[in-house]
Amino acid sequence: MPAVIRKTSETFVEVKRGALRAVRWQVDFGVWQPPTDVYETEEAYVVQMEIAGMRGENFELSLLDDVLYISGIRRDAPIRRAVHRMEIRSGEFASAVRLFEAVNLERAVVEYQDGFLTVTLPKEPT
Repeated sequence: MPAVIRKTSETFVEVKRGALRAVRWQVDFGVWQPPTDVYETEEAYVVQMEIAGMRGENFELSLLDDVLYISGIRRDAPIRRAVHRMEIRSGEFASAVRLFEAVNLERAVVEYQDGFLTVTLPKEPT
């Protein structure tokens, strides 16, 4: 089962560091971003991340203000080998998704199945 989404109350320095890290994934050596889709229905925001080879408990999810942070580490095989081609990314990954409306964390649903992490965040009634 994936980690529970938690609302964080980090210090300003931690928030700034986390936001910069999530946004800088393209230039930050070693941190990468899996393909991620974000869509909205009338009832919820849905975030779907394609990341095979994980277990639900390997993900960390947190919501700070209006940004959902998803991170974790996908381990590489620990065997020695001569690599001829390597396209499957491993190591630390991070993604930040901005939400445009308030969501109900108590009703959030997080599922990991068939290589996809799906986070459904119901909208608060307006």
